[in-house]
Amino acid sequence: MKYDVEAIRKQFPAMERKINGYPAAYLDGPGGTQVPQRVIDKVVDYLTWHNCNIHGAFATSIETDNMLLETRKAFADFFGCSWEEVSFGANSTTINFNLAGAIARDLKPGDEVVITDMDHECNRGPWEILEERGIIVHNVKVDIENCIIDMEDYKSKLNKKTKVAAFNYASNGVGTISDVKKMVAMAHEVGAIAIVDAVHYALHGPIDVKNLDADFLFCSAYKFFGPHVGVLYSKKEKLEELRTLRVKEQEDFAPYKFETGTLNHEGIAGAAEAVEFIASIGEEYGSEFDKELAHLSGRRKNVVAGMMTLEAYEQPITEYFIDELNKIPGVKIYGPPKGYPRTSTVSFTLKNKSPKEVAEYLGEKGIFVWDGDFFASKLVRVLGLRESGGLVRVGLAPYNTLEEIDRTLEAVRELAVK
Repeated sequence: MKYDVEAIRKQFPAMERKINGYPAAYLDGPGGTQVPQRVIDKVVDYLTWHNCNIHGAFATSIETDNMLLETRKAFADFFGCSWEEVSFGANSTTINFNLAGAIARDLKPGDEVVITDMDHECNRGPWEILEERGIIVHNVKVDIENCIIDMEDYKSKLNKKTKVAAFNYASNGVGTISDVKKMVAMAHEVGAIAIVDAVHYALHGPIDVKNLDADFLFCSAYKFFGPHVGVLYSKKEKLEELRTLRVKEQEDFAPYKFETGTLNHEGIAGAAEAVEFIASIGEEYGSEFDKELAHLSGRRKNVVAGMMTLEAYEQPITEYFIDELNKIPGVKIYGPPKGYPRTSTVSFTLKNKSPKEVAEYLGEKGIFVWDGDFFASKLVRVLGLRESGGLVRVGLAPYNTLEEIDRTLEAVRELAVK
């Protein structure tokens, strides 16, 4: 495949960092990726030359209005929707709390919400709180052997009382990609609103909200090369009928009715540039997907080609990592079986070593990995790993290399015999 990882790495200043003499290996991407220089420059440019509030009659305010519109258009190409269906927020958790709060205004005691044991707390907590109002919240089971959602259990939890079904596109805990299109359709069959948490998935594949038919879908730009900004897609008609939590004088129409107060303008400017970065990868390296993407054009085509290029690079390395990790005595990998859709996120435990010990040992060698539950708390509890410290999580991003994976494998092998 045509992909120059060294050329990509040169765009990320963080790649120059060393820890104890070792080049830093950023395998912590599921918690947030590193940021290319062009995104940093865009944030600095906004704060230097355009910093202002909105709707003024002077240059910096007009420029800020234009920037917000252009960023909505960029994310319209990222999601495959209209710019009027793109709203911004502080982060995905805050977005989902506001979304749940708005939907709850039209719920009554006895109404039901369905979430899953696979979900991040960002897509569990906002709905579980509604139990205080008499809303019934059902949890869909996970097949713990394969770390996939039990679709029969999901089906059994849906009924005419179900008002909301909320679930993730991919698990930030173990990398499983779920059949969200089917889950959305099943929710709609009983008249429920379908909400997709795409926070983990957004780095790992193209999103087509119209094909999914999702009512709402959210993600966070810092998971794919941008600043800490949350982004929400809403079906326009769904957002229009939603009684959002807002001040009286705020615009009461899409997409603005979901946004409260002054937004993080510099972060939003950077988020747009993160989308442009992905599009640039598609434009430079994605020609092999031209036939498959002939129905698309412009930036949308480049964004989709960019995401497909990144996954085409990451997936073989991920398979190699899993295969070699499985050969190390004492390692147990948690995630979907071979051949099942997954992201390039791999979680495991090492016998007689806590996840914290593993992460600290790797960290001393300049290898950054996560340990714990990563707010996939319910999943870690279901897997029976909460008391032992959870999981070690390794996540690949487009700037990671096979050499970094080999370094990680060697370090785990060393620790396994200590």
